[in-house]
Amino acid sequence: MARGNDPLDPKGLIREAYRIDGITPPECRSIFLDWALSLPAEIDQNTALRALHDRFEAETPDHPMTEVLAQGLSAAQSPRRRGGWRSRERG
Repeated sequence: MARGNDPLDPKGLIREAYRIDGITPPECRSIFLDWALSLPAEIDQNTALRALHDRFEAETPDHPMTEVLAQGLSAAQSPRRRGGWRSRERG
């Protein structure tokens, strides 16, 4: 895959996903995971995700990668429940 100069998508993974004809949601999720794991530590993932979603949503609202990016945003905004055995009082 082509590498770009985009600091939000340094490997060009998201950009290339939009160029693949017939790409499926599971393939987009796999690419998204690779993107998330390869994003440099100095780049805020939530900020990058919002910017990428905003960039591609207007032109390709029905693309499976747009949906995956939206799901990523939703998951990032949802509060995480802290529970289970660690939150219970022990006696």
